[in-house]
Amino acid sequence: MRSVIGLLFCSVLIISTPVSAQQKSQPQTIDRSQAAAKAQQRVKGRVLRVDQSSGKYRVKVLKKSGRVVSVDVDKRSGQVRQASKTKDNDR
Repeated sequence: MRSVIGLLFCSVLIISTPVSAQQKSQPQTIDRSQAAAKAQQRVKGRVLRVDQSSGKYRVKVLKKSGRVVSVDVDKRSGQVRQASKTKDNDR
């Protein structure tokens, strides 16, 4: 009886292992709305646009001052890499 239970346990373990391996091999990435939320956390304002490239999202945010700020958000980690001024309406 113990050998049958052990055999069943091992077969369940073997069957479930490839699924776990597949999940680990696929990199987790954030989507556009998550990138926009992360950019808004860094730069307070209204999200105007989210552009996508191979490794990052570029999020343009309109601040209350009228400045448009461009924020890069890494697709895999979700880290905000850079915030830079792209347009100044005060000129």
